[in-house]
Amino acid sequence: MGRTKTVFFCGECGYEAGKWLGRCPACGAWNSFCEAPGRQKRQGFSFLPAARQAPEPLTTAAPDAVEERLPGRFGELDRVLGGGIVPGSVALLGGAPGIGKSTLLLQLAAQAAERHGIVLYVSGEESRRQVQMRARRLKLSSERLYFLAETDLEGICRAVEELSPVLLIIDSIQTTFHPDLPLAAGSVGQLCRCTAELVRLAKSRNIACFLVGHVTKEGNLAGPRVLEHMVDVVLSFEGERHQNLRLLRAVKNRFGATDEVAVFAMGEGGLEEVENPSAIFLAGRSGGVPGSVVVAALEGTRPILVEIQALVCPAAYGSPRRAATGVDYNRVVLIAAVLEKRVGLALAGQDIYVGVVGGLRIGEPAADLGIALALASSYRNAAVDREMVVAGEIGLTGEVRAVGYMDQRLKEAARLGFRRVLVPWRNLDLQKKYPDLEFTGVKTVRDALDQAICQC
Repeated sequence: MGRTKTVFFCGECGYEAGKWLGRCPACGAWNSFCEAPGRQKRQGFSFLPAARQAPEPLTTAAPDAVEERLPGRFGELDRVLGGGIVPGSVALLGGAPGIGKSTLLLQLAAQAAERHGIVLYVSGEESRRQVQMRARRLKLSSERLYFLAETDLEGICRAVEELSPVLLIIDSIQTTFHPDLPLAAGSVGQLCRCTAELVRLAKSRNIACFLVGHVTKEGNLAGPRVLEHMVDVVLSFEGERHQNLRLLRAVKNRFGATDEVAVFAMGEGGLEEVENPSAIFLAGRSGGVPGSVVVAALEGTRPILVEIQALVCPAAYGSPRRAATGVDYNRVVLIAAVLEKRVGLALAGQDIYVGVVGGLRIGEPAADLGIALALASSYRNAAVDREMVVAGEIGLTGEVRAVGYMDQRLKEAARLGFRRVLVPWRNLDLQKKYPDLEFTGVKTVRDALDQAICQC
């Protein structure tokens, strides 16, 4: 027998080296290499036989080349996926522990089994009895929903060959191991090999596959980043433990947009769709309070009205604090600097706290005007009109720039009964379309403060 070769894997990106390295040459991470026994080369490493395929012209369409999707009862999930589940696709779902990933996929599995065919739910973390208890609590039952408590990839592939399901769910990929690799489950080598085998299985048999992935304490998907490149869709399931709202985002999607968001509410009967998220985010809002502004944000193609709150108070210590929740911290610091330089607000010696109510995170620049008004309102201790909705981007020179998709934002504001809108002056051409809304166009931040705060 030959000598066993030892290899080292980078725990961040999966880079393989013959010796230990202090810094990974691929991703630059320090002290990320771990030792693992080398793999023994043998023929037939894959469980599936390789099929020869001849090259064909790209413009020649196959008889079954029409894109078909498997729609479910969750319209929110279909929105994020781009219209439904694509057969032969592989999706990676990540989220914090206890956020509801298994609940979401179990509900999806039951719906797909009722509508489309056999579904195989594989769990390496829970027993059959545990999953049955959850299904009974969610009132889910289907004769075509099969369960398998297995972590061996060979046994999973054998079950797939026997059942030929339309949907395969692996919960989770960190517990699955390849029997030919002398590595622990969840290691970089096992994650890469198991994911590659499952991708090949899904593509060869035209099976839709969902993989559940663990996350690190920073909120990123555990394992090498190469996993996100191997799969077709990467989904992020977010939410606060003390709130029942859950947000599903598409970080990567080869079959649709990546800026869509689905809103769910966790109840006794499982996850339920939230058809009117704006009303949920604005519920309990009190009017006439300084530092509160309603912003017309856009998540993908969906307009959502959210409340941005700000608190400005004198610094108790020598160095003022800056904190932001739900918005970009650097954007808050930039807007505070613009208010101090262009408007004259003395914010350098003030503690600044900005947050989005409801746990939603806004990343678009259209929220700049709302952040600026909330900061100025709290600093001057003067409330903004509670019937006003704002949207606009702020430049370094203090100008208010126009934002896209203003028509959808205004339609949502009119639907929820708001009377006034504060928008950039370049978007005033839409006021004829919404006669029930009182338009106020501004060119600079100073104009916005005069219109929104001083005249209230």
